[in-house]
Amino acid sequence: MTIKAVCFDLDDTLLWDDRSVREAFEATCKRAQEVKGVDPVELQEQVRKEARSLYESYETISFTKMIGINPFEGLWANFSAGEQPEFRKLEQLAPAYRKESWRRGLLAVGVDDEALAAELAEQFGQERRSRPHVYEETFNILNELKGNYKLLLLTNGCPALQQEKLDGVPELASYFDEVIISGTFGKGKPDPSIFHHALEQLGIKPEEGIMVGDKLTTDIRGSLSVGMTAVWVNRDGRTRSDEIVPDFEIKHLSELHDIIAKKS
Repeated sequence: MTIKAVCFDLDDTLLWDDRSVREAFEATCKRAQEVKGVDPVELQEQVRKEARSLYESYETISFTKMIGINPFEGLWANFSAGEQPEFRKLEQLAPAYRKESWRRGLLAVGVDDEALAAELAEQFGQERRSRPHVYEETFNILNELKGNYKLLLLTNGCPALQQEKLDGVPELASYFDEVIISGTFGKGKPDPSIFHHALEQLGIKPEEGIMVGDKLTTDIRGSLSVGMTAVWVNRDGRTRSDEIVPDFEIKHLSELHDIIAKKS
């Protein structure tokens, strides 16, 4: 059956979020090195570790997993949008979470300094916001597909933060006929309901749509569950088990052309 629509994930599919986060950590940890002489690589490792541990200790953890909000997003998200009461809890928790993650990370490298932790927590958010990296092929493929296929953006995350990411690259959202954010919908990928919602918004049958994303456990598992063609973006050559098997695997978004041609 002819392909009528292409659905894209946002983070690490169109936006290079991993690079943005990595560079924000590097810049912030460099500040700690300047002030206290700590090893910036070790500090980053410890802050990431402490942030994960602290994040998982909150009662909101099951909700954040369902919506698809990771610990490092919590290090700069304000959680100011979203109707669910859990977002109000996260909004209250966020300032303390950011500071405590850096305080514990500093302690792990031998520095006990609350004021510095607060400074670094603030700096990290600023550094991340200043780095809205986009993959070089993102706009090429969107320009080529726009007008020939319906385009939908399907992203997990907090509504306020995902909108902030889109605002950081203002020309991006205009390519899409629909934008669905899990925190607004109420459930995240891989839950079949959000994929069915996407298909309804597009007005297509599952076999008429392609889902393109970098995460096997969310993008690929979820799209396969509703009968969409699942395309795994694997730029880094990651290995996978046979637990989740995408229909196609690509290293570059330009490879979508051949896949669409095969399916049409």
